[in-house]
Amino acid sequence: MTIADFWFDPACPYTWITSRWLLSAAEVRPIEVRWHVLSLSVLNEDREDDPENDPEGYLWLPVRVCAAVAVEHGQEALGRFYTALGERLHEGDGEWDPDAFATALAEAGLPTDLTQAALTEEYDPAVRASHWEGIAKIGTHVGTPIIVATGADGAESAFFGPVISRIPRGEEAGRLWDGTLLVAGVEGFHELKGSPHAPPDFG
Repeated sequence: MTIADFWFDPACPYTWITSRWLLSAAEVRPIEVRWHVLSLSVLNEDREDDPENDPEGYLWLPVRVCAAVAVEHGQEALGRFYTALGERLHEGDGEWDPDAFATALAEAGLPTDLTQAALTEEYDPAVRASHWEGIAKIGTHVGTPIIVATGADGAESAFFGPVISRIPRGEEAGRLWDGTLLVAGVEGFHELKGSPHAPPDFG
């Protein structure tokens, strides 16, 4: 069994696609996925520019709720919430608002009053701690998602991505997992890029 620790910012549509690929790969490969919060707001807060075009700080809202779920109910609950939230907001036409959070929490079987975390700084230390735990695995030159794959022998492979615009499923997902681990496991490996980003395809 390989443990795949997955650090994500829930607002990123490409990260959502990668997360669905990873779950599909786990259906055909011996993978256990564990969920962790990563924050683009924290990653970019000392920059003079605004790469996420978020001057009002809205990206803090979903990561705060995710952190509250993780702290109060654990990683498995965080995975359920991320699935419910992503289906509504990336695959649906929802918006990042308290109603979306409450709906997703209810669908995940979690208390809806956790929506209050979005508008307070109560869970910001947890956001930062989870974020920097993931970044420490690879470095500040990357963003979301980060995956750390730990094999049965305890050996770790940490990598950013893969960034993909559609969701591979079934054996295709398994092959991408195999290839990603193969490349990321080569000592000295740094970067591999494909064609320019295509619009996210959630089909």
